[in-house]
Amino acid sequence: MNNFGFALEGAWKVLAAGLLLGAGLPAIFAFGIRALAYGQGGDAEINHEAGHPVGKVLAILCFAIVLAAVALGITTIVASGFGQKVSFEHIYPMLVDK
Repeated sequence: MNNFGFALEGAWKVLAAGLLLGAGLPAIFAFGIRALAYGQGGDAEINHEAGHPVGKVLAILCFAIVLAAVALGITTIVASGFGQKVSFEHIYPMLVDK
């Protein structure tokens, strides 16, 4: 019965990672594009209203999140090639020996 619990626990982690990276990051990027159009206003929007600064701020925040996730993924891949791993023992990620 313990094996079934371990399998469900592993399946849950894979599902969460798949949703976050497989659908979550593209959704955040798409929301950033939509927020950028809202921030630009004019011909970028359907109703041709003036631009809103809040849209530009939200777009920058969304793009920063996506960029940070991509950078963290590349860092993890490169670190494993050098025999290290990414550790989150502190607030920010650090490279430590395996």
